[in-house]
Amino acid sequence: MSFFGLDYAKKKESELERKLRANDREYNLSFKYATNAIKTSKYNTFNFLPLNLFEQFQRIANAYFLILLLLQVIPAISSLSWFTTVVPLVLVLSVTAVKDATDDINRHRSDNQVNNRKVTVLIDGELRSEKWMDVHVGDIIKLGNNQFVTADLLLLSSSEPLNIVYIETAELDGETNLKVKQAVMVTGDMGDNIHNLALFSGEVSCEPPNSRLDRFTGTLTNAGQKYSLDNDKILLRGCTLRNTEWCFGLVLFGGPETKLMQNCGKTTFKRTSIDRLMNVLVLCIFGFLAFMCTILAIGNRIWEQLWGSEFTAFLPRQGGVDTPFSGFLTFWSYVIILNTVVPISLY
Repeated sequence: MSFFGLDYAKKKESELERKLRANDREYNLSFKYATNAIKTSKYNTFNFLPLNLFEQFQRIANAYFLILLLLQVIPAISSLSWFTTVVPLVLVLSVTAVKDATDDINRHRSDNQVNNRKVTVLIDGELRSEKWMDVHVGDIIKLGNNQFVTADLLLLSSSEPLNIVYIETAELDGETNLKVKQAVMVTGDMGDNIHNLALFSGEVSCEPPNSRLDRFTGTLTNAGQKYSLDNDKILLRGCTLRNTEWCFGLVLFGGPETKLMQNCGKTTFKRTSIDRLMNVLVLCIFGFLAFMCTILAIGNRIWEQLWGSEFTAFLPRQGGVDTPFSGFLTFWSYVIILNTVVPISLY
């Protein structure tokens, strides 16, 4: 939901009922409903590097080698060049970043293609061709045979007897058999009369955006009369109109608020079962490494105390470093020396 900002997220959380009026953009815009534009990509030019690095360092091995790199720049404990860690780490991060960037560029292209599809919208008493992303809640749109449903719509009328339509929902539930939807009789009588459709000012009160594909509850109020609405009168985004010459629909939910997008969820950092298993393995290996380094540091402490003074001619001690602190530094020195216990090439 970051595409629409924090205000939209807060509004959406507090929305308990959706209210809209047909052919009245000014009224509907006052509720600040989402437009029909979608965004499935994760990054943009400005946040790609910090966000991608943050996600990559959630892998424990990457975080381990970053800490190791920081240790290697401390002369008091490092006996190896920092190049031995930074080169493979940068290589692993770069390859993963290029892969993630390529995937996200493809998402941007897909979003752009969908958002710029054309649909016929009834505006100011005439039918106009508009982009999908410019469609708003409360607009009346016309769909043709084999055309994708632009947003979540209340079916108003159709070319078929009894104002029924046939839709294919393969993109929603994987089912290829056609389903039948039927308009409310009071709106079905308008047919394809543009004048009557343009004068239609019915008000809809319905449930807020949600991910339930098989349920819908709402009420249509027109000329003082109320009509119950259910799932059989709703066309969902992602469906395809079949065996129906034309139909008109009233936009109830657009873009990220449609049931299709509500079920898609937010695009997240891909984490496979292998990634999770490797995190556990790296933690176990790091625990083993810490145990070995602790034993070696304790052994160094004992050796320094008992026999170290006899070898000062060969192993001079650093001035100002006492024996206990020397053992602490030795622990981290062994961490650096034995860093290949966790192989970065594994990734």
